[in-house]
Amino acid sequence: MKARSDELQIFVSVIECGSISAAAEQAGQTPSAVSRTLSRLEAKLETTLINRTTRRMDLTEEGKFFFERAKLILAQMEELEERLSSHQRTPSGRLRINAASPFMLHAIVPYVSEFRTLYPEIQLELNSNDLIIDLLEQSTDIAIRIGTLADSTLHARSLGCSPLSILASPDYIARHGAPASVADLARHTLIGFTQNDGLNQWPLRYAQGDRWAIEPEISASSGETVRHLALQGQGIACLSHFMTHEDVKAGRLQVVLEEFNSGYRQPINAVYYRNSQLALRIQCFLDFIQDKLASYAVPYFKG
Repeated sequence: MKARSDELQIFVSVIECGSISAAAEQAGQTPSAVSRTLSRLEAKLETTLINRTTRRMDLTEEGKFFFERAKLILAQMEELEERLSSHQRTPSGRLRINAASPFMLHAIVPYVSEFRTLYPEIQLELNSNDLIIDLLEQSTDIAIRIGTLADSTLHARSLGCSPLSILASPDYIARHGAPASVADLARHTLIGFTQNDGLNQWPLRYAQGDRWAIEPEISASSGETVRHLALQGQGIACLSHFMTHEDVKAGRLQVVLEEFNSGYRQPINAVYYRNSQLALRIQCFLDFIQDKLASYAVPYFKG
């Protein structure tokens, strides 16, 4: 007797949820029913997939191998079902999107209402992570990556570019004055990043080049934290247009050293695993968000 897709789904759900009881709640079943399904699956495969005790569960080596393949099989089945029904041109199903918190808050969340109006049968699952994730491990359809992509087996679609600007609040400028030159930054409080030294290379032209390395007095791991520190007048920061254009428009932040900006723009890419025709729900989201991001291609500095 061969394993069935519902058994694969229960097995994957138990691992992703972390417990039989949580998976049972998600599936609308009793814990005993889920436990029986796991036992039946292991009997069919003639191997132990999960070592279970009253306190914890651990995947066996066979279980780890089976888990990764089962997720791929379920994803392929979901894609197949969607393609067979795509002639109706009604995108549907769960769409799992991962992005850093600033991008999620400023470039996706504001458009969720419009997207759901256009595609009411797509169930969005939005997850934020400021570090690079494994799409397969996190069951993610699309991850948005900001900056230059490293070599990868992932497929990528460019969504555009976003300029970087040097910014400070009106309150900070009133108290400390605006820097008149790049070298003048040495007398100011600079806000930078803790986990990516590249983000502490500001796009500023000076005698030796067009990337000014800063030593921040205040550092944070998240761009959203850096933004709030700048808004509170704690110092000068370098942030992307997609997360600050509304602040600049409203006068909450002001661009400084505009004439020295080298014009560097951060690439924005959507990455995904599938190398064949994209599932319809993925394709329509990429088209939608790319259109929304088009406005970010216009910088608010002369460059």
